[in-house]
Amino acid sequence: MRGVVVVGAGHAGVEVAASLRTGGYHGPVTLVGAEEHHPYERPPLSKEMLDDGADPAMISLRPAAFFADHRITLRPGPVVDIERAWQQVKMADGRWVAYDHLVLATGASPRRVELAGLGLRGVAELRTLNDAFALRASLTAAKRLVVLGGGFIGMEVASAAVKRGIEVTVIEQGERVLGRAVSPPVSQAVAAHHCAQGVRLYLGERATEVVGEAGHVTAVATESGRLLPADAVVLGVGSVAEDGLAGRAGLATGNGVLVDRWLNTSDPLISAIGDCAAVVDPSTGSSRRVESIQNATDQGRYVAARIIGWRKPFRAVPWFWSNQGSLKLQLVGLVSNDDRRIVCGDEERFSVISVRDGRLATVESVNDPGTHMAARRLLERATPTEAELMDVDYDVRALARQMMAKEAAVA
Repeated sequence: MRGVVVVGAGHAGVEVAASLRTGGYHGPVTLVGAEEHHPYERPPLSKEMLDDGADPAMISLRPAAFFADHRITLRPGPVVDIERAWQQVKMADGRWVAYDHLVLATGASPRRVELAGLGLRGVAELRTLNDAFALRASLTAAKRLVVLGGGFIGMEVASAAVKRGIEVTVIEQGERVLGRAVSPPVSQAVAAHHCAQGVRLYLGERATEVVGEAGHVTAVATESGRLLPADAVVLGVGSVAEDGLAGRAGLATGNGVLVDRWLNTSDPLISAIGDCAAVVDPSTGSSRRVESIQNATDQGRYVAARIIGWRKPFRAVPWFWSNQGSLKLQLVGLVSNDDRRIVCGDEERFSVISVRDGRLATVESVNDPGTHMAARRLLERATPTEAELMDVDYDVRALARQMMAKEAAVA
């Protein structure tokens, strides 16, 4: 029995390996990681790991003994090739590992930008624990930081830098921060929070060059002619799926490794999960890739269950979070520009209720964790109609209480 080989030791990869064992799978399980570090959580890289003295042990995904106790073989990578005909993967050291089923959990990597000066000292990206160590060291000596990109990574790094007393500037080429992930009311709240903390935001602006002296960054030049002084620069302009390995093996790709509703690739002996996987909608042919820890965890658990014998297609409601200083942002569902929105709450604490095709689709909560948890309970069970929302004046918590009461009465 060749067993299951999992390529990628992040949240998705560790979850599928662990779930195979807890689900009763008895065959070999091999987890291949591309880094020298023990498998670790990635969200803290842009937050807690930038604090002085932060201990990497605190972000370990599982204790070291867990893998030995559960007969999960950890192997250093990376995997450089897949031989599908022989059901084997080739390691960087030239050795081959055979599989009965292969799971690709290769994640995503920072989007590359074509910009002069990226090789200067003081310019950093953030994907790995080593990246976080390097950025932390850079921030220790920096007085002025320029962040390229107003997405989640960029805004979280901005918060961490402000906490250190660093002067922070964020350049975002879109018209609002978090523009691809949240609705305009939430973007406005995030921007206002950061401005109140002293962050300078330049929206609709594009960097044209990273300027340096003696090999170290000194400023960032912009399209409008600004020259923004900087001791450090962070690239946070988004990410792309790590689908090169899949593409070289002849698997279908397109903004990720294309998978069906069972998370199978175009080869039925290979699954893809987490940030690298793009799930195809059979009704439209379009695909969507979801980057979140919850999605990686749910897909890992699902594929493990399917390998063992589960036959239903994958279904899970995605949810996300981002802590930026005192601002706590939580989302349930995926935002669409065509949604109808209702804002409930005040400037300090509110939620944006989005309705699509007459039903609750998304809830975005700013410093409103009670509404977030209620929305998760609702959407994990059903998709309430707008009429049901109107009956409670769009109070998601009240609707969740009603649903729970009905379930208790039936039980």
